[in-house]
Amino acid sequence: MQKNRIEKKFVELKKKGKKVFVGFITAGDPNLKVTEQLILRLPAAGVDILELGVPFSDPLADGTTIQRASERALLQGVSLTKILHLLERIKNKVRIPLILFSYYNPIYKLGIKKFAKLASDAEIAGLIVPDLPLEESKEIKEETDKKGIELIFLIAPTSPEKRIKAICRKSRGFIYYVSRTGVTGVRKEMPRDIKENVSKIKNFSSKPVVVGFGISNSDQIKQIKNMNVDGVVVGSAIVNVIEKSLRNKALVTKVENFVRKLTGDC
Repeated sequence: MQKNRIEKKFVELKKKGKKVFVGFITAGDPNLKVTEQLILRLPAAGVDILELGVPFSDPLADGTTIQRASERALLQGVSLTKILHLLERIKNKVRIPLILFSYYNPIYKLGIKKFAKLASDAEIAGLIVPDLPLEESKEIKEETDKKGIELIFLIAPTSPEKRIKAICRKSRGFIYYVSRTGVTGVRKEMPRDIKENVSKIKNFSSKPVVVGFGISNSDQIKQIKNMNVDGVVVGSAIVNVIEKSLRNKALVTKVENFVRKLTGDC
């Protein structure tokens, strides 16, 4: 099977001795025009993979920063379908793999087969559905597999060994290790058990392991860089810059500059 764009990105950066930087923004925050600009400009700031959050009214895994971003997008009438149509329109300009981060309800409402087709048409490389249990993922995994979309699963610090093994078998693209229990959001300190838990995951899989939830500054990225991880996800810290710049015409540039400082340490 041909390597997916996500896997190719990890291989490419590993040869250079670098970690993969996964940036996260909420699609449609503050509007889809800004989202389009960020998708096209963040690669130049060092983003290797971009994760696009689909706004949802009840984002269980997200803290207040991303909740507010979802609210702003929903007030603009942003939907999963509109996001996919945008991505299909600009796909020839996109230079990095894109991952959708969506709760299950918008996908179910659209229809799993229709979603998979539209996502494929938009050249989406990966999908994360945080509220979809592994045991109930068969249908969506079958459809995304057909379209070459990598379904990525999350492992928590509390995940038992049996479940870690199962997720390692099913997850494609990479394995997303949630660095802490609870929701997304900026944190001052990183948990001490990251290195130990990532090593445990790597005992069961050769797939890349990416760490997310709570990573927000250069010092934290440097800490994680020295662990046996393959990449980091920064989300709330980027979304926070967007929120603080809502009335600023230079919003995209401010986000770009902030991200560039972080990626320089990755």
